[in-house]
Amino acid sequence: MRRRLAAAAALGVVTIALASCRRDMQDQPKYKDLRGSAFFADGRSARPLPEDTVARGYLAADRRFATGKVDGQPIAELPIPLTKELLARGRERYGIFCSPCHGLTGDGLGIVVQRGLRRPNSFQIDRLRAAPVGYFFDVQTVGFGAMLDYSAQIPPADRWAIAAYVRALQLSQGATISDVPADARPALDSPQAAPRAAPLVPNEEEWREHPIVPTAVPGEHAR
Repeated sequence: MRRRLAAAAALGVVTIALASCRRDMQDQPKYKDLRGSAFFADGRSARPLPEDTVARGYLAADRRFATGKVDGQPIAELPIPLTKELLARGRERYGIFCSPCHGLTGDGLGIVVQRGLRRPNSFQIDRLRAAPVGYFFDVQTVGFGAMLDYSAQIPPADRWAIAAYVRALQLSQGATISDVPADARPALDSPQAAPRAAPLVPNEEEWREHPIVPTAVPGEHAR
């Protein structure tokens, strides 16, 4: 019995000794920021990246996809297939990043505008309805006017999804019966199809002459 107790005690001591010999990560050999090095000829521990190094996922080989432009001009067609899934993704991303200013329908009356922020143009003005889809991608990438760029927050694929959804918003606010596929038109006459009022779509000249000035939310001061 005594031998067993002695063996158990010895095993415990060895285990504790081994555990105490580990080296924490903060104590391991490494170079700290801007610390010199005798290993490299230039004395710098921070090494420059090899020429032509590109971070994974950032190789902009397809310039149309990466910039939305050809020869400095916005492209007129999506560089990726237009699918239902793409529009669903665009609707989701638009709701997160764009609707606070531009509103859910693109009228420029988002919640922050209603609280006093400068109102952006409606997507229904003549200039934006005529703009190529690459223009909307470029504005998200580099910003425009009071709008900062969103290139750090929104990856290129999602910027194209949003641009496609903006086009869908423009179409939805001025759609006619001819825009509805013939086989889907009977559904418009069903009892479940609720009537919708025609939207007010000002052109750019009307927008400049009669801007809608946002008011403060009751109980708060406009910023």
